[in-house]
This record gives sequence, structure tokens and C-alpha cells, in this order.
Amino acid sequence: MDFAQELKGQVDIVRVISDYVRLRRYGNRFSGLCPFHNEKTPSFSVYNEHQYFKCFGCDAKGDVFNFVMNIEGLTFWEALKKLAEQHGIPLPKQSLAGDERTKVRAGLYEMHEIALEHFQRNLAAGSAASVRSYLGERGVTKASVDQFQIGYADGSGRSLLKLLEQRGFRPEQLETSGLVARRDDGGFYDRFRNRVMFPIHNESGKAIAFGGRALDPEDKAKYMNSPETDIYKKSQVLYNLFRAKNTAMKLDRILLVEGYMDVIGATQAGATEAVATCGTALTVEQIRAMKRHSQNLHLNFDPDSAGAKAAERSIAMLLDENMRIRIVELEGGLDPDEYCKEHGAEAYLERVAKAKAYFYWLADRARGRFDMRDPQGRVDAFKFLMPSIHGLHDPIERAAVAQDIATYLGLERGLVLDQFRKVALDRTGRQPQKAADPARATDRILLPVLLTDSDVRDQILGSLQKLNTWRRFSTTPIYETLLKMHENGDAISYETVNARLSESQQEMLAGIVLVREENPQPTVDDAHSCLVTLQRHETEDALRELRNQIKLAEREGRIAEALDLMQKEREMTRFLNGLR
Repeated sequence: MDFAQELKGQVDIVRVISDYVRLRRYGNRFSGLCPFHNEKTPSFSVYNEHQYFKCFGCDAKGDVFNFVMNIEGLTFWEALKKLAEQHGIPLPKQSLAGDERTKVRAGLYEMHEIALEHFQRNLAAGSAASVRSYLGERGVTKASVDQFQIGYADGSGRSLLKLLEQRGFRPEQLETSGLVARRDDGGFYDRFRNRVMFPIHNESGKAIAFGGRALDPEDKAKYMNSPETDIYKKSQVLYNLFRAKNTAMKLDRILLVEGYMDVIGATQAGATEAVATCGTALTVEQIRAMKRHSQNLHLNFDPDSAGAKAAERSIAMLLDENMRIRIVELEGGLDPDEYCKEHGAEAYLERVAKAKAYFYWLADRARGRFDMRDPQGRVDAFKFLMPSIHGLHDPIERAAVAQDIATYLGLERGLVLDQFRKVALDRTGRQPQKAADPARATDRILLPVLLTDSDVRDQILGSLQKLNTWRRFSTTPIYETLLKMHENGDAISYETVNARLSESQQEMLAGIVLVREENPQPTVDDAHSCLVTLQRHETEDALRELRNQIKLAEREGRIAEALDLMQKEREMTRFLNGLR
């Protein structure tokens, strides 16, 4: 057995996926919203017994390595190394080599780790007393400095570059790291200079980029972020998600703010589910990353005009991804960081807890934008709100909100609901009919057990091979594959059998074994009973054929042959009665 198979045998796929997806148990499977596509109802299932996952919506499927590779954008070797380290399983030396892309990415991770430690040392040095004082004035505690691994990039412009060169990194590696920049003469210099440094981590907690806050008021760029690299795609990353996700799952709520300092301020106040975009407008990828941990989003963007517009733009995208949105409003025009310092942690947490449903916040925006004294202004305000109301996926909730908003805006409810129904009718459509499941009851019992229990395979497959009944099933190729693999001594699991089937056969196997219904898992006794049923059916077929032969022999006067056949009939009848 190679190391990957050995590792997979020691890793619980349900526990791994639970770090990324909220799973609930249904019978013999765990289910949740698929992290790979947008959906309203869960179609993503994880099967602990088969160590396999499958989405019945987008057809994403595979083992624990496939999941980690896809969810975090890792190579196979990186996923293997991550899982081994998480579970305290030593890696064999030969597995550390990996492929070329893995080596390149490993170098990038190492350079960012070196940079993180370098910036932290700089901040702790005696020469950085003024920087530490600045952070203290901004309300950042020593505990938060340590927790968020905040650092300082000095103003020399070459200290990190020298350190990376001393560690043996080549010029082409330095250039692709995003940590240094190239001068016109071809030399390099530190990209970040005289800045407070906020490391940005991936969901595994590895540093992959930095955000730098300028300390010089004359610096044109107040914040500077790392450029994209092979390990950092800013549209896919949320600041602090790797720390916030456990709280988000526990509270079933995630708090989205705008900046690094807002996250730190909210976290210090006790809202440890806070995350932020990394200097970009909110993207679908970031929304889906949050949705994996909770569909309930409390949005707390800055209260200025730019923040309000960003919130408006984000709402449509969030609704498209089936997020349930509330807006955290802070009085005094303060952002979360400022509010926490001025009013305290308890006041901020209270504002988060009392966040308004998004449509009431939008209604207040509409009241300020349109002339509510004029009937046409009230109608225009409602039209402004209609797309967001229709973003609600529950029809009962849509109707209730439409009525509440109509009252809030001073419109006659009947007229509003008439307009609302017209739009709702345009949105409705017939759901596609579910395809008929060709699998037999026999398959639903035998196949799950044969794939998971080696003792049952030894007891049943030999007997099964002597029968012909199953050879008329649509699932015959699956049984033939199982028999061949068993004869050859191959390792048998859902994954290994699945890999040897055609695409249509794979779909058939998934429909039988990876069932979404809450059916009880077949037992060993069920499998033996199923084999007996097949033997009985085959015996009954043979007995009918034998009786036809007896009648024919009697009609043609072949009495001796008929007597021999009758003896066989008695033996077969006794055998059949035993099966019954």
C-alpha cells in the first residue's frame, strides 16, 4: 500500500470536510450545501464508510484528497502534506519531492513565512517603539499583535531582500513572490517599506500575502497589498477566515467588515466571526467561502457613502448565493474599529445582535433617495426595492416582506401585491422531473455491503459467480468488475471500483450506493438474505424449466427420462424449500 492510500485510511473524510462545510447527519450519510456551486437546498453528501463525497447538483466527487485540492486550490502533494501534518502522520522522504508546480509553491510559502517572521522581529525591536506606540494609539492590544501576527516593514528597502537572498532564493523566485519589486536597472528592492504589516492567510492558516498600512502621512498609498501570485488570488481570499470559521459555524453567523483594523477591532470586542475582503470589492468566490461556514451574514461596511454603495452592490450578489443578510448600523458615522474604541465592546456586540434585515436598511436608503411626499416617489422607491425583495427565495417570506415594505413606504398593499404577483409569475417555472432510478432492490442491498466488507465478499462472491440471475441486471458490468478485482486480489472500495467503470456505470453506482434518501445502511444479514433470494429465484426458474421438460418427455413417451427428471425435480424442490 502506498503512503497516500495509507494516509487516506487513517483520515476521517467527514471531519476534514466539516472544517469547510456545515454538515448534518441523515441516515448513513452527511449532507450540506455544496461548496463548489450555488444551491438553495443541500445536494452535497459525504459517506464516511466509503470515504467519498459527491454532489448530486454539480457532480463534484472524489476522496479526501480531491476535496482538499479543489477547496483550497492545492496540488496533490500539497493536499497530501497538509493532511499528513494535520493528523500527525510522518511523511516519507520520497513524498516530499512532489511535482514542479508543488516545488514552486513550496518556495513561495517558505518566503512568506520568512517575511512574516522578519516583520514580527522588526516590530519587536527597540527601534520600532514608535510603531508599537502607534498600534497602541489605534487600540490594538499586545495580545492582538501576537494573535494577528502583525509586523513592521522597515524603511531601508532592502532588509527582507537580503534575508531572502541569504536563504538561497534565486532572482526568478524573488520576482514571483510579490515580496520584492524590480527596479529599472534590473535590481530588486523590498515592496513594503515603512509600513505596519498585516499577514493574509489561506484557510489552512498559511501566510500567502500581506497588507501594509503606511506610517508616513505623505505616502500616497495608505494601504498596499501584495500582488497576486501562484498561492494568492485576492478574489478568493478573506482576511481572518481561517480564525473566524470555527466561531462562524458555532454561532451560525459570519460578520463581514471592510478592513484589517475593523476585523481586529471587532475580534477584540468579542466578535471573533469577523472577516474582511482584502482590498477588493466582494466577489462570488469570497461569498461562497463564507457560505461554507454559515448562510447568515451580518454586513458591517463603513457608514460613509462609499461603504453604503458597496453594501448595496454586495446585496444582489449575496442574495444570488442564497445568503441571509442583516445590516449592522453604527451611529455617529463610525466604522467598526472606531465604534469599538468609542463605545466599547458590549455596545458593538449589541449593535451586531440587533442588525436589521437588509430590506429594511434598503428601505431607509430608498426613503432618503426619493421624495416620499409624492405618490410617484413612493412608487419609484418600491421599484428600487423590488429586485432585492425578489432575491428572497422563500415565496412566503417574499410576500410578507412586500407587504411590510409597502406599509413602510405608505403604498396601498393591494396594488403592491398585484405588481408583486406579476413579477413572481414570470419567475416561476416547472422543476425538471427526476430521472427514474433503474437500480433494483437487490443492488441497493448487495453492492453497498460488497464494497465495504471483505469478509462478506469472501462468503458471497463465490456463490454469486455460480448464478446467472444477476447477469440480466443493468448493473451486470459493476458485478463483473467486482468479481474480477476480487479474483485478482485487488483492493476493493467504492473509489477503486468506480475508477474502472464507464461514466454511465459510475452514475449508476453512485445512484445505488451514494443514496440521498434516509435509508438504513444494509447489513451483512441483509446481504446474505439477498443472495438467498437470488438463489431462490434462479432455482424457481430452473424448476419451471425442468417441469416443462418432464411434461414434454411424458407426451413423447420417454418414460425413463421423465422418471430421472422427476428425481431431479424432487431434489430441487427440497433445496428450494430449504431456501424458503
